[in-house]
Amino acid sequence: MTILRKIVDIIEPIYVMEGAGVLLRRSIATQRLDYLDPFLLFDHFGSENPRDYLAGFPMHPHRGIETVTYMLNGQVEHKDSIGNSGTIGRGDVQWMTSGSGILHEEMPKEPEDGIMEGFQLWVNLPAKSKMTTPRYQEVKASKIPEVQTDDDAVVKIIAGEFEDVRGAVTEIFADPEYLDVYLPAGALFEQPVKEGHAAFAYVFEGEGVFGDFEFSSPDKGTTVPSTCLLVFGDGELVRVYASKEVRFLMVSGNPLNEPIARYGPFVMNTPEEIQEALEDLQNDTFVK
Repeated sequence: MTILRKIVDIIEPIYVMEGAGVLLRRSIATQRLDYLDPFLLFDHFGSENPRDYLAGFPMHPHRGIETVTYMLNGQVEHKDSIGNSGTIGRGDVQWMTSGSGILHEEMPKEPEDGIMEGFQLWVNLPAKSKMTTPRYQEVKASKIPEVQTDDDAVVKIIAGEFEDVRGAVTEIFADPEYLDVYLPAGALFEQPVKEGHAAFAYVFEGEGVFGDFEFSSPDKGTTVPSTCLLVFGDGELVRVYASKEVRFLMVSGNPLNEPIARYGPFVMNTPEEIQEALEDLQNDTFVK
């Protein structure tokens, strides 16, 4: 018998200011939810006021993690210490493995319609890969597979797999799944998730019913409105019913079950490794 994943927590994001003055809604890396192994941070940025985001994220370091930026609207210019540069826009994804150390900047451009929106996710690296060679992947929206179901649901597969279609981003350490799911009112959605993997959904438009309900009685599920992040318990299958039109991110990954030492943009396994990162930064030996 298939084990449906129950909802074990619902998180309302808090507003934080990051970078040079960017207003964000944060759901992971807060007092309420420090991390959800292997996920260390989840931010939703979005505003019609350019003053909320144009200051951007000037050049700054990362070590020991992967950062994932997924754009819904607007454009962000990127450049880093290993020679990458470019612009990501509507529907594009940037997946950066900081590994042993990278310096990069992300600077939003003022869009013509004034709307900037997207998400950033931090994924932990295992101890054996903390000091791996940095890597940068930029995937344009046109390269992200999209599946339309019989219910007229639309699923964009950023990483992982949906209905035997593989995502655009591959060879990631945490074996992640990252889906952008749109369901029209009345549609049903199911997605297998590996047992033991951490899983969450972030509802950013409309509302849906999530949890261990039967298709014949979706009213016994939990209605989750935007903007909320919900954490799933363990199991084999995620089930969603669109009581109204809903759009959400579905994210899962393999926990590392390793010690975590974090200091700003550095996430290592011991305080000594954090100190080494700080000394490397001071001594101009950070980028290997």
